Amino acid sequence: MFSRRSPSNGAGSPEVTGFYEADTGSIQYVVADPATRKAALIDVVLNFDPASAKTGTESAREVLDFVKAEGLEVEWVLDTHPHADHLMASSWLAERTGAPNAIGEKVVEIAHLWADLYNMPGVFDPEKDFSRLFADGDRFRIGELEVRVMLSPGHTLGSITYVVGDAAFVHDTFMHVDVGTSRADFPGGSSSVLYDSLQRILELPDATRLFIGHDYPPVGDREDPAWEATVAEHRERNPHVGGGVSREDYVKLRDERDATLGLPDRMLYALQVNLRGGRLPEKESDGHRYFKVPANRF
Repeated sequence: MFSRRSPSNGAGSPEVTGFYEADTGSIQYVVADPATRKAALIDVVLNFDPASAKTGTESAREVLDFVKAEGLEVEWVLDTHPHADHLMASSWLAERTGAPNAIGEKVVEIAHLWADLYNMPGVFDPEKDFSRLFADGDRFRIGELEVRVMLSPGHTLGSITYVVGDAAFVHDTFMHVDVGTSRADFPGGSSSVLYDSLQRILELPDATRLFIGHDYPPVGDREDPAWEATVAEHRERNPHVGGGVSREDYVKLRDERDATLGLPDRMLYALQVNLRGGRLPEKESDGHRYFKVPANRF
């Protein structure tokens, strides 16, 4: 698995290591406090083969192997939103590290939305399956580093950003600075709301390192995945919002682009796992687990 480290810039600045999961183009993060060697894991993937509906823990195990090799202690297992393109390893990691797992509080609203789409009333209970549900403005710590939670909806109605010193984990808002921004057409999404979230992120200090959720190389002359750029770089040259693009122009661009995109091939599997905190559906009478996939709803 391709990985890259972004070193700490001094007191109050985290060391960030990203791990690229090629099947879904996802970046998984280990965020460490250099002073205490405490760490958080963000958006780690549970591997999944949509052809066979088989799950695996290879990516999550590689992240934990890194944690062990670096002498880190995991204090938090974090997700930014209930992902549509990959299954989350939240529950599996929480069980193995003993750390609490957390996500934004609006996952409760997302769960109600998808319970209706799956016709599975009462199945999802995020308040049970996550240790903590964060609200906009909440604060907590990774070692001595303070983390601030920012509500960043648009891709989903409950996406959140984690701001840790001079680093911000902005999930499916921005893509890399040479690509643009993320889609906003999933249930509960909105390009206009996403525009507001992007602008709020761009109000962070210029030198803030923005760490994104996905990359899909090759892009132009770039062959390798990339996931880090500063606020100043995005504000200046992001092709979707750089240079002060208006809301009207952004919404037109984003909606036209989204109309050409198909659903991620893992989406209808992923949501019924991720809204359970990364747990698979309960075993049925024969001892096996089954997914429920709605036909002709999308």
